[in-house]
Amino acid sequence: MKTYGVIMAGGGGTRFWPLSRKSRPKQFLNLSGKDTMVMDTANRLSSIVDKDDIMVVTSMAHRDMTIQLTKGTLKADHILGEPAARNTAACIGYAAMEIVRKYEDGIMVIVPSDHFVKNEVEYTSVMKDAVTLAEQTNALVTVGIKPVFPCTGYGYIKNTDMKYDIDVIHTPRKVVEFVEKPDLETAEGYLESGEYAWNSGMFVWKASTILQYFERLLPDIYEYLVKIGDAMGKSNEADVINELYPQIPKISIDYGIMERADNVLMLEGDFGWNDVGSFDALEQVYGTDEWGNVRMADACTIDTKDCILYGACSDKLIATLGVKNLVIAQTDDVVLVCDKSKAQEVKQFIDAMDGTPYSKFL
Repeated sequence: MKTYGVIMAGGGGTRFWPLSRKSRPKQFLNLSGKDTMVMDTANRLSSIVDKDDIMVVTSMAHRDMTIQLTKGTLKADHILGEPAARNTAACIGYAAMEIVRKYEDGIMVIVPSDHFVKNEVEYTSVMKDAVTLAEQTNALVTVGIKPVFPCTGYGYIKNTDMKYDIDVIHTPRKVVEFVEKPDLETAEGYLESGEYAWNSGMFVWKASTILQYFERLLPDIYEYLVKIGDAMGKSNEADVINELYPQIPKISIDYGIMERADNVLMLEGDFGWNDVGSFDALEQVYGTDEWGNVRMADACTIDTKDCILYGACSDKLIATLGVKNLVIAQTDDVVLVCDKSKAQEVKQFIDAMDGTPYSKFL
């Protein structure tokens, strides 16, 4: 069965403001030092899926920009635009219907557009095993990340050993439950037990299989998907999508299907994964200097420790003296300074500035 890549690129990246803006969210930034995050993801997927079979689902407002950024790598008609953000269930259902209606069926390898992977060889090995597992078992397969510290910022997957007669390198495990972000004491218990993995938000399954789950568990969403599918390839396709898509109920694939499905398997990944959710994640992406600083800027630092310095303007210097544990991010029109412990809360500026004269900086 043919394999298709699906890159979810509809997020706002609000924790990376002011680098990430409404007009150019995080997935369209170069945070890895190689390329934009969406292109890094596409290039990584190309070791598993032919580039001609990779799709990107993004906001309609960012579709043209995505086409330009991926030109020469991905097909323009494989960039699917969402007229409204409806969370991951709608995004994945839309892509699944596209595959079933236009290509009959296929294995979907679904990944977020804005994650970092250090060991791409191991990543490829895990994902290829996931494709094999999905094809031979009709299961919903997810990738859990081997936890390396008691993180309170990730969801967890409780899993257990099962025996499967399938020729894969990585041992399939039965998913027992999905757990929300825990407190520190609970996270420490998860790490010690060895029964939990971080929830990466990466999934592999047959398009036909996930649509069957939509029909059974999310029938209201499935009804919209069928109507959209009926219009695919017809002259009114765009009109139907623009009319119906914004009416689809908002729910994540985790809440809507994964937590309720009866055949969910997990492969554990240990390939230097990071969801790059906020500025402090750049420590894992780039590493730190002898003073514990991440320096992604022209910077003159004196007595500066454990700081993250990111400059988006090549003609501006960041100078620091006697500071520690700060995030300093500079663009051509905004300078952000915050305590590193507050990096996850940067998105508060989005609500605080919306509707004010400062909204032009969003």
